[in-house]
Amino acid sequence: MLHSFQSTRGMVTSPHHLASQSGLAILKKGGTALEAVTAMAATLCAVYPHMTGMGGDAFWLVSYPDGRMEVLEACGAAALHATAHDYAQAGHKSVPWRGGWAANTMAGAVSGWQAALQRSATLQPGLPLEAVLEDAIWYARNGYALTRSEASLLAEKQAELLGNADFAAAYAPHGVLPCAGDIRKNPALAETLQSLVRHGLDSFYAGEVGRKLVADLSRAGSPLRAQDFAHHTVATPAALHVRAGGATVYNTPPPTQGVASLAILKLFEQLNVQEVDGFAYVHALVEATKHAFLFRNAHVGDPRWMTEDAQAFLDDDARFHAMAAQIDPHRAMPWPAPSQMGDTTWMGAVDSAGVAVSMIQSLYFEFGSGVFLPQTGVLWQNRGASFQLEEGAWNAFVPGRKPFHTLNPALARFDDGRVMVYGTMGGEGQPQTQAAVFTRYALFGVPVQQAVTAPRWLLGRTWGSNSHSLKLESRFDAGVMARLEQAGHEVERVAPFTSMMGHAGAVVRHANGLFEGAADPRSDGCVAAF
Repeated sequence: MLHSFQSTRGMVTSPHHLASQSGLAILKKGGTALEAVTAMAATLCAVYPHMTGMGGDAFWLVSYPDGRMEVLEACGAAALHATAHDYAQAGHKSVPWRGGWAANTMAGAVSGWQAALQRSATLQPGLPLEAVLEDAIWYARNGYALTRSEASLLAEKQAELLGNADFAAAYAPHGVLPCAGDIRKNPALAETLQSLVRHGLDSFYAGEVGRKLVADLSRAGSPLRAQDFAHHTVATPAALHVRAGGATVYNTPPPTQGVASLAILKLFEQLNVQEVDGFAYVHALVEATKHAFLFRNAHVGDPRWMTEDAQAFLDDDARFHAMAAQIDPHRAMPWPAPSQMGDTTWMGAVDSAGVAVSMIQSLYFEFGSGVFLPQTGVLWQNRGASFQLEEGAWNAFVPGRKPFHTLNPALARFDDGRVMVYGTMGGEGQPQTQAAVFTRYALFGVPVQQAVTAPRWLLGRTWGSNSHSLKLESRFDAGVMARLEQAGHEVERVAPFTSMMGHAGAVVRHANGLFEGAADPRSDGCVAAF
């Protein structure tokens, strides 16, 4: 898939084709990009539950036609009445990946939908919530076809997941795992979404839905309580930014790794690479990634506990010149360093008025904590599994603290009037894939779909992988891979198209009103436009 889709009225992209169609339907009804992304996010909860859900977190990056930029930080904090000592008493030396003790942070996704719709209503009269959630309700009630990725991950992770009786009853009734193409329904989720239509999105936190969630979480052994739901709010910090490729590029601040994504771009521009997708290009971006990750791993988390300011770091030209000078154009710096895992869904939309939205929503691991809440049909995230239980450690578990997030949506405003929203799932790979897509398109003029489809690489581990090698899709030129090995990179060849490299996408709106978009052939998604 190399052709960049074009249109003139509006465009969306997401990692599932049904979600993209939901977003397009909202644009066709006259809705804004904010409403379209909310509809896509809701539909993904119904048809892509291994990747995202209402029990997860979300980050929004919004560009308005009047020049404003806004971040909606819809992520939850650690349970207010749990401590590291509680984990020790329960026999845990670390936060488990699955089960009730893994469901230890509040879910912010639905609060992000609410905040986005509130912003949309300031631009024009809002569509009824029923219209925004219509497709999600239909697929949850009437069924959707399991994707190959959901079926394969369910089979792969069944030993971790099916020990939870509620999860097993919902996903493997009578002990039989569904296969790709099977029709799966989630009537409890449909009723939850319908209840939100009747009582408002806030009822997820303060109403009937919230009470059901609290009851089921408590029964599952989660430390979350009603006070955590009541205490949750959406934050609106300033977006991070750097200059790169004739544009101002934006990303989300800590607790996300957005600073690493921007640092890679700033470093790469100083390395004077002249040709795309050759040895010098891949080597330079990999080495820039290493330096960006060293800063991220040492400093990024809940900003209330950080000792360095992320934007001040990005503004420190002397520091970046010094880092660039440490990069050997012919030799790889020793690696690995500690890394992060996770999975995600990224989606983007731009409407005819020029409102542009880059949004990412996640359960962290596939199927999150594996805690399925039967009264609501909601799967809860395990984002808090990244916490450490040692007092004073990086990202240490503290009541009310937000965990480190791999999530980071990106957006660029070009000097010539173009606006680009782009992003990907893929944990550790998110900043690397963002760098590949943006630099190919913005610095070297590669068409946007070709920039997404072209072979990618991944340093370290991510969703579906635990190794620390430099993984390259086998479509890379053999000579490039050989030179990378000769330079000291631990090269690992992987499949020509693999979800290990994330599910990327992008939408560009040109100053003359032309839209161009891309979806990832590694995903189940598509561009939808009119």
